[in-house]
Amino acid sequence: MNFDKWFHDQDKLIQIILLIIPFVGWVVEILVRWTAWLKKKDVISLVVALIVTFTSWIPIIHWIDAVCVALTNKLLFE
Repeated sequence: MNFDKWFHDQDKLIQIILLIIPFVGWVVEILVRWTAWLKKKDVISLVVALIVTFTSWIPIIHWIDAVCVALTNKLLFE
């Protein structure tokens, strides 16, 4: 379960493209957040993973994360 590592190893442009495509962004967000929680096992990662799981069908969340990747090379709350 190294999807988060795989995602962060991709080029910044690829990360942004993966996040802005509606269904793909939903899947990527869920996989990245839950694999990050499996590695860290902290409360913040769990809360963010749960929030993303139940609200990531809203495209604006992926677009915000795409902007965060463009500016800081990290997803929001990571």
